[in-house]
Amino acid sequence: MPDELPIRPGLAIPIAEVELRTSRSSGPGGQHANVTASRVEAVFDVAASEALSEAQKARVSARLGQRVTASAQDTRSQLRNRELALERLAERLAHALEVRRPRTATRPTKASKRRRLDAKKRRGDVKKNRGWRPD
Repeated sequence: MPDELPIRPGLAIPIAEVELRTSRSSGPGGQHANVTASRVEAVFDVAASEALSEAQKARVSARLGQRVTASAQDTRSQLRNRELALERLAERLAHALEVRRPRTATRPTKASKRRRLDAKKRRGDVKKNRGWRPD
């Protein structure tokens, strides 16, 4: 098992910073699931991390909170579930660390305004023509 969990190019967190907990799984396995602790939960404490910079900690905390968790109970193997939980944790962290491009405000075009008003007019006409009318 590697000593570091790769998050994205140039960034990896030590496995020692990730707490791995096991418990009994509710997933596949039949009677085997009743006696084996195959469910794995990976917990990462953002504030205590030494691998992330302060800006990265702030970004992850704002999007995911102080503790990031990922769990897996897909297979009967604890080892495979551990790998899956770590992969999911890495995906969540990578997604939270993305710097989103700011939205550029735009104005609606004349055609889109006209289409909107035409649709409102048609909808109003439909509603106006409902119901009983004396002949």
